[in-house]
Amino acid sequence: MFRKEYAESGVHSVAVLPLIVAEKAVGILVLYAGEKEFFHEEELKLLTGLVDDVAFAIDHIDKRERLDYLSYHDALTGLANRKLFLDRVTQYMRSAVSGGHKLAMFLVDLERFKNINDSLGRPAGDALLRQVAEWLTLNTGDANVVARIGADHFATVLPEIKQGGDGARLLEKMIRDFMDHPFRLNDAVFRIAVKVGVAVFPEDGADADALFRNAEAALKKAKASGERYLFYTQKMTEAVAGKLTLENQLRQALDNHEFVLHYQPKVNLASGRLTGAEALIRWNDPRTGLVPPGRFIPILEETGLIHEVGRWALHQAIADYLRWHAAGLPAVRIAVNVSPLQLRHRGFIDEIGRVIAIDEHAAAGLELEITESLIMEDVKHNIASLQAIRAMGITIAIDDFGTGFSSLSYLAKLPVDTLKIDRSFVIDMTAGPQGLALVSTIIKLAHSLKLNVVAEGVETEEQRRLLHLLDCDEMQGFLFSKPLPGEIFEAEFLVPPMPRIQKGSDG
Repeated sequence: MFRKEYAESGVHSVAVLPLIVAEKAVGILVLYAGEKEFFHEEELKLLTGLVDDVAFAIDHIDKRERLDYLSYHDALTGLANRKLFLDRVTQYMRSAVSGGHKLAMFLVDLERFKNINDSLGRPAGDALLRQVAEWLTLNTGDANVVARIGADHFATVLPEIKQGGDGARLLEKMIRDFMDHPFRLNDAVFRIAVKVGVAVFPEDGADADALFRNAEAALKKAKASGERYLFYTQKMTEAVAGKLTLENQLRQALDNHEFVLHYQPKVNLASGRLTGAEALIRWNDPRTGLVPPGRFIPILEETGLIHEVGRWALHQAIADYLRWHAAGLPAVRIAVNVSPLQLRHRGFIDEIGRVIAIDEHAAAGLELEITESLIMEDVKHNIASLQAIRAMGITIAIDDFGTGFSSLSYLAKLPVDTLKIDRSFVIDMTAGPQGLALVSTIIKLAHSLKLNVVAEGVETEEQRRLLHLLDCDEMQGFLFSKPLPGEIFEAEFLVPPMPRIQKGSDG
């Protein structure tokens, strides 16, 4: 077929020798010569020996690579085995130390695997293990964090957790999603449950082996106790369980309209006249009554629920203001606190615009309180955001002033209307001349920038007197009133007293 082409190219002899590895042809060795009948018996014998040596080398390399692969991987699923997994965990630990964060190791046990293996046969059991490996790889998004470490045991590592509930929330979701996933075996659908043991670095182990042992101990205890998962440290299990319970209750509270706003009045120090109110979120838990904000606000921040609850607070404050305004009451501007997560959210400015768009009077009734430390996190970005908000007719107050170490050059540029002196400075004011001098300096600085000054946490008559002497504009605190439910605030501070009816005389 190629004789003519070969002849024209100067090729007059060809030898074709197959490369046979494990009784299969994996290639061919082709040799050309310019002389006719070049490949005689002796040459072919020599070449055949050479081809056998090449085939042997290929077979040896394949087996070596296979052995190297199997020494670090599970043959059935292709996942890392225990040895490779622990090596990788060691690397993640180093990153955790340098990054100043924690990591979590999860050991996963498939429930009823033996029953499936016995009743459906080994091939079905193997198929289930492969499907579980695929599911874990897909849902973690990284095959490097997943391993098969036993007959029906898998492991995964969460390389970075920043908050105590991060790992638990991810685990809760993983367990729910896993139980909802249909595994198909022998034309039937199975739902598989799991038990999980968790260990956290660095608390539960200084190295990968120790962390693994403690995760195994947690898994063993979870299987014995009936719990879906347990942390190695009992205190951590209790703390996480309590935090997750509270998180679920807060989600229900939002759905069941259990959050309420309490209003704390602000008054003019010179006249005693009501000038505004701060809206404070309260949770009226039907099981326990009012829950202290320090217990649930951090959970709202940590879980991101603060976006929804903060949005509700804005709408509720505007709704109350508009209701008072429509009723002809002396409605005062309401200050609503803004969390760091809200201000950082790229849709926050548009959200504010939608809130005040419901009525032409809404903007006049709203003030946003933003902590000094939050503003200083990204000054240039926050200045632009505050300018956009202020352009809508909404006033801005710097809350907790004095705690964020703001630069005076930036303070002069901030588009704000009010400066609120932190409660700690008000308390120190009566402790000595230094505290008094500091408050005096803050007030003078604010007035030089044409800012209104509000003192927070005023609880004694002495504090009120000193603030008045220092020319502070307004105050809020328990001396005047604690935060009150909306209807009580309305009745006590907005509704004018009923005139007394005097009895007429008979004569």
